[in-house]
Amino acid sequence: MIIEGRNAVREAIQGGATIDRIIVIKGYTDNTISMLVAKAKQNNLRVDYAEKNVLERFSVDGHHQGIIAFTSDFEYCEVEDIIMSAKEKNKPHFIVLLDGIEDPHNLGSIIRACECLGVDGIIIGRHRAASVNETVVKTSAGATQYVKIARVVNINDTIRELKEAFIKVVAVDMDGEPISKSNLDGDIALIIGGEGEGIKRLTKDLADSVVSIPMSGKISSMNASVAAGIALYECRRQRG
Repeated sequence: MIIEGRNAVREAIQGGATIDRIIVIKGYTDNTISMLVAKAKQNNLRVDYAEKNVLERFSVDGHHQGIIAFTSDFEYCEVEDIIMSAKEKNKPHFIVLLDGIEDPHNLGSIIRACECLGVDGIIIGRHRAASVNETVVKTSAGATQYVKIARVVNINDTIRELKEAFIKVVAVDMDGEPISKSNLDGDIALIIGGEGEGIKRLTKDLADSVVSIPMSGKISSMNASVAAGIALYECRRQRG
């Protein structure tokens, strides 16, 4: 997998990702890149230097910022790893389930918000959903190195598993009670729906409750990553 951009590469190095090599643009003068090169060499990582056209050839979106790292494919964890993570920290569970997020930019933004707001882990589906790729890693600003992410065949089966572990499952959708009036404390898993159809009917039916984000504008829906950020913040606020 290719990781590009200063923030993403920095977090990959600091997070201990398996990096095969790093390519840096020749003749760089940027202090940030200088520090990344020094850090990479401290960690005995291979650093090569190349002309700009070489980096552009490897770059996924053309915004490499003068540095690219080649890593092994992203390693997903198990749902049980996420459940145990909160238990080991001796704190209530804070989990996010993504039901059909297909845009890798949205997935990356949600992962970044989850890392900033203390989420224990994210659960995504294998089908009709974005996986963790180069675009997701870059959009997350390297947050993929710090957030546990599980990939499951069936989101609904996973919801049942979480409920059996006494974790309250809350769907974020348009027809729920206002999120600020809901109790989001304790062991909780938030469901965020996809960009198109939102949360699937059966998935929403399995939730213990449904909450909504009040809106007063003429547009009746938000971008999935924006809605996720608002819901995560309210959940974090209530948890203190």
